[in-house]
Amino acid sequence: MDPTSLIMPSPITPNLVALLHGPDQKGLVSKVAGWIFDNAGNIIHADQHRDQEEGVFFQRVEWANEGELSHDAAATAFHQFAESIGMQSIVAVSGQRPKIAIFVSKFDHCYHDLILRWKAGELDCDISLIVSNHEDLRAASESYGIPFHHIPVTKDTKPAAEAEQLALLRDHGIELVVLARYMQVLSADFLVQFGHPVINIHHSFLPAFVGARPYHQAYRRGVKVIGATAHYVTEDLDQGPIIHQGVANVTHRHSIAALIQKGRDLEKMTLSQAVRWHLENRVLVYGNKTVVFD
Repeated sequence: MDPTSLIMPSPITPNLVALLHGPDQKGLVSKVAGWIFDNAGNIIHADQHRDQEEGVFFQRVEWANEGELSHDAAATAFHQFAESIGMQSIVAVSGQRPKIAIFVSKFDHCYHDLILRWKAGELDCDISLIVSNHEDLRAASESYGIPFHHIPVTKDTKPAAEAEQLALLRDHGIELVVLARYMQVLSADFLVQFGHPVINIHHSFLPAFVGARPYHQAYRRGVKVIGATAHYVTEDLDQGPIIHQGVANVTHRHSIAALIQKGRDLEKMTLSQAVRWHLENRVLVYGNKTVVFD
């Protein structure tokens, strides 16, 4: 037997990832790199962007924390440093697996796609919970081994339903909710109480065709492209910061059914990519826009 076959691979050491933004000024890249060097860090990857219109500087930097500080202590120290140079910052540890919940109604294409990608190791998270306002996907969820909770929602019961949902999210330590064609509007109170990001897939190339039945709207308008938009959810319907969009060409020969079929493929790819970028700490939100780093 080849003795090298007995050598176990070295465990992957997590890195620190910082997203920062603030008023542009000379020397920011040098200051950030200098702080990391002075604190026994080794930069693995760095990317930056300047908004020419607003004069805002953005950066994503990932580094190996090779000093005596723990990851938490290093993150706190970096926050303090960023504030000292006028930057807002978020610091995460790569490889952490946040717990996420999928909210879904009856359309199951995005739901299955996310779970299969997760099981294939493409999404660095733990899908801990499925929440639905219908029973249709209970058997599928149980076959995947993911707890399923049916919480019906009507106009009259929505406050109580959202309270039950929030309790579930708290009990399971959920840090991200993904709306995989969940055909309900989350209230502003729900978003405030949850206090973590919510990602939605809208079956339209926003800001066009907001609200319900966008493929029908697109067909009546005679569009030549259709799209899907993954965005963070805010209290304003379909107006949250856009993470990713996908498009496909169509012609007058496409029926509404054909638009829907092509659109569902776009929805799956667009949503999964947005979730992946979020989990990799590549999305920086400012105002109602995002910077998505390579």
